[in-house]
Amino acid sequence: MQTLDIVMLLTCVLLVLSGTTYGIKFLKKRNFLLGFEWLIVAFSGTNLLIYLLTQDKLHYSISFFCDAFSRGFGIPIVTVLGLMAVTHNYKPSTFKDIVIFAVTFAGTFVLIDTEFMVKPLPYFYLIMWTGFSVYLGYFIWKLARFGERLHAFGVALAAVAALAVAWIYDFFPIPGDESKGLFLCIALTTWSYLMIQLYYAYLAFERAKRTMVYAG
Repeated sequence: MQTLDIVMLLTCVLLVLSGTTYGIKFLKKRNFLLGFEWLIVAFSGTNLLIYLLTQDKLHYSISFFCDAFSRGFGIPIVTVLGLMAVTHNYKPSTFKDIVIFAVTFAGTFVLIDTEFMVKPLPYFYLIMWTGFSVYLGYFIWKLARFGERLHAFGVALAAVAALAVAWIYDFFPIPGDESKGLFLCIALTTWSYLMIQLYYAYLAFERAKRTMVYAG
């Protein structure tokens, strides 16, 4: 096994641990949108890890679907709605959470199972991720205004790295990386960092809002 293969497996494990650990933490905070999206990412990473170890096509298919879900809807829509709990006091009911996931899962099937989406799909992913990045810009601005500049910088770093990964994914392959192993290492590490950073930034946002209330 080559060094790149080992690093790829380790970054897969990192993604699984990050998604599981912080997904459960969000569930404990009763933010089911962020909690389950993080767990879906972890589930995707788990199946990718099994595929890399066994070459089992079923696990690849499961990981592929979860990846399409997160790129198309899970991060750009579900995550934004979850973060809006602190930015806009948006806290949907459990029924609405279920509806959001049901609709976005159905949308994912349309993305990957319909011929008319084959050519525009990479552009769709990029547009959706760009929209997510714009929201993160607002999130970063609010954090900075609250005085949480370290967390604002951390989210900014994650946002830039994740947007770069989104561009590289379909439009700018890394030269000499025919197997996409190097890209996968970069992408999995970036997504892990994004999930971890957003959790702690979320807590910082909550603390800052409570401080403002008490000060008022």
